[in-house]
Amino acid sequence: MRIVNIAEKTVPFASAIRNSVVDFSQMTGSVVALVSDKVRDGKPLVGYGFNSIGRYAVSSLLRDRFIPRLLNAPQGSLLDDAGRNLDPFKVKDCLMRNEKPGGHGERAHAVGCIDMAVWDLVAKVEEKPLWKVLSERFNGGKADERVFTYAAGGYYYPNKDIQGLKDELAAYLDQGFTCVKIKIGGASLAEDMARLEAAAAVVGGADKVAVDANGRFDLASALQYGEALGALGPMWYEEPGDPLDFRLNAVLCDHYSGAVATGENLFSLQDVRNLVRYGGMRPDRDFLQMDPPLSYGLTEYIAMLDLLRDAGWSPRRCIPHGGNQLSLNLAAGLQMFGNECYPGVFQPFGGYADAAPFENSFVRLPEIPGVGFEAKNNLYAVFKDLA
Repeated sequence: MRIVNIAEKTVPFASAIRNSVVDFSQMTGSVVALVSDKVRDGKPLVGYGFNSIGRYAVSSLLRDRFIPRLLNAPQGSLLDDAGRNLDPFKVKDCLMRNEKPGGHGERAHAVGCIDMAVWDLVAKVEEKPLWKVLSERFNGGKADERVFTYAAGGYYYPNKDIQGLKDELAAYLDQGFTCVKIKIGGASLAEDMARLEAAAAVVGGADKVAVDANGRFDLASALQYGEALGALGPMWYEEPGDPLDFRLNAVLCDHYSGAVATGENLFSLQDVRNLVRYGGMRPDRDFLQMDPPLSYGLTEYIAMLDLLRDAGWSPRRCIPHGGNQLSLNLAAGLQMFGNECYPGVFQPFGGYADAAPFENSFVRLPEIPGVGFEAKNNLYAVFKDLA
């Protein structure tokens, strides 16, 4: 088995929304199709990937560095010991050859984009859903039949008032969600607290509403918001300050007794190690949200989980970011706390399989080989056109 071609292109992720920091009207992303010489039902097996949601396309890195490096690898050097399938860890080693340590920025997204396609292809070769492959390889064959999910929305829209927010969240409840996430930090403290109170009224309590500041606050603002949030008790307080300001995070955790969540903008094992060492995160209540396609991929994520276990963290305190099918497979196969879902934004990349039923915020995964992109028609159309 070998890789015969890798196609990539930039696609729009644009939405007329914003959080406290980013306007998504110009957002882009990268998609890849990894074509193998392994044929099934008269067609070559193809693995698909994209570099998650919330960053920009990395096409130049893919075209100029990582795709040629992979295609030029010696035949057989990327295969497992049996020689019948790709070894994702050997693929990552190949991609990172001649790369200096440190500087875990956009190259982590490019490698993670390819890594997603590799794992999709690996599971297709084995004719198993990816969650089952992960369960068998890394979790002793155990998996969750259903995964807890929450609807990530509550963005700031032009000319959208609190009633509009309430209508949006009510629609999520109609789809089967019981918990939601909304944005804070993009308005005044008073307005954000009014938004949280309105959201709590819709879903039945603030403990069913997570709030996300997207790294907006300095320490004083993070503490000020923390004091106000403490009186309401949201599900968690997410990314209060810059994701690499571990001191800010630690000080907040000393003052805020509720759950804190962060990690989606950490792009390496080393960053996660520093968060655990210096960020004040508490394994009994807080949540870690690293995003595999933004942080060198699932191969790096497996190493992160090993590090976390050694530091006293359970996978049940992890919620992989991205609101997509790859993260959902991780949550099921590695038995994590759950997964977010984008039911209303970032289409066609957000959300799960078209027929995936939500019941009391839990969802079942389809029994199809790979990540399951083929079960999400509008997304599969993007990949199929690329391949």
